Amino acid sequence: MLDSVAVGRVIQSVREKKGLSQEVVSGLADIGRTHLSAIERGVRKPTIETFFRIADAMDIKPSALMKLIENEIEQ
Repeated sequence: MLDSVAVGRVIQSVREKKGLSQEVVSGLADIGRTHLSAIERGVRKPTIETFFRIADAMDIKPSALMKLIENEIEQ
C-alpha cells in the first residue's frame, strides 16, 4: 500500500535539498501551491500525471523519485 506521508516526505526533502520553494515547484509543475503542500503533508496522493510533473519540475527522473519513496517506505 502506498504511504502518502512517505511520498510527501520524500518530495519535500528532494525539493528542499534542491533549494526550491513550493511556489517554484508548483508553478513549474502547473499545479496549485496548496495542492503541492497537501501532497507534501501526506493529505493528498498525487496522480501519476502530477507525480511526473512534480519530478520534472524538480529535475529528477520519476523513476529515481519513486526509488527514493520505495526506500523511505522500506525503512
